[in-house]
Amino acid sequence: MVTSFEASLQTISVHHVGNPLQDERYALSDAPIELKDEIIPRLLMQYFLSPFEKTNEVYHLMHPGDDLHLNEIHYYCTDIFEDKKRFHELSQQIAKHLYSTSGHPKIKAGEVYIGYFTNVQLEGELLDAIGIFKSENKETFLKVYPQEGGFGLDYEENAININKLDKGCLIFNVQKEDGYKVVAIDQTNRSNDAVYWKDDFLKLKVRNDNFNQTNNTLSIYKNFVTQKLDDEFEMSKADKIDLLNRSMKYFKEKDTFEMDEFAGEVLGNDQAIESFKNYKNQYEEEYDTRIPDSFEISDNAVKKQARVYKSVLKLDRNFHIYIHGDKDLIEKGFDDAKAMNYYKVYFKEEE
Repeated sequence: MVTSFEASLQTISVHHVGNPLQDERYALSDAPIELKDEIIPRLLMQYFLSPFEKTNEVYHLMHPGDDLHLNEIHYYCTDIFEDKKRFHELSQQIAKHLYSTSGHPKIKAGEVYIGYFTNVQLEGELLDAIGIFKSENKETFLKVYPQEGGFGLDYEENAININKLDKGCLIFNVQKEDGYKVVAIDQTNRSNDAVYWKDDFLKLKVRNDNFNQTNNTLSIYKNFVTQKLDDEFEMSKADKIDLLNRSMKYFKEKDTFEMDEFAGEVLGNDQAIESFKNYKNQYEEEYDTRIPDSFEISDNAVKKQARVYKSVLKLDRNFHIYIHGDKDLIEKGFDDAKAMNYYKVYFKEEE
């Protein structure tokens, strides 16, 4: 999605942001970092941009009242794009805004980097972008160096691993009226304990494109099968896995999703079809995101969901059965003598 082989880092400012709930302060630098040689910019480019090469979701900045002028990041970035001479001054305001939204006790202090990039490619278009990044986790590195008669050993504490960016976003200078195009990552807070980066600091909304339509539909269907179906039908885990496999097969083989076609081919039961459509409508209302009944299927979204679609039947601690095909080749029963459940599996040859 994002490529940076033509990109250039024009300027960067670094500040420190603490956690106000821990009585930590922020510290603002007086001027941008002086990039003296070619090595530091190259390392920074690797640290900041390479994590976005595998991102597919594109966001927009938003504000709950639909007034983009009230989104602080949109306001500051617009001023930077219009007057680059104010870059450092506005980077200080961005750092202050990050501090004001760091109101969760689990948020760690760290350095915040604001950089201005040119020629970053997004969706085939070369664009200027403002990058905002935060490093929270430090590591200790060993250094081995030659000396007379052999080698010496030293270490450096509280150093940054350039292969592990904690948080970051790129705001691209395009589609300003829609909230710009934005890509974002948060590697450190995968739980709901501190979702401040995307929700409170940036205020992002997912762009409703075919990637997210595909991703959301597969996610909704997975939750429907694993959580909702038990309320209305008596189903074995093998039957549920079969329904998941059939849905994944549909998305891998088709170019376009059609709701009625999908429901008929995958669910094939009028009551279940109606229940799924209602479940999907509830999701759309809860998250204020409409998913059309027809859209082009995104292969990248299918690959992403395939990693979390489970086709494994776990039996106590003794066996795992991987179900990839015809569920009619596996039968469930109960052995009265052993007072235990069993599965009978049919196959033609071992591999």
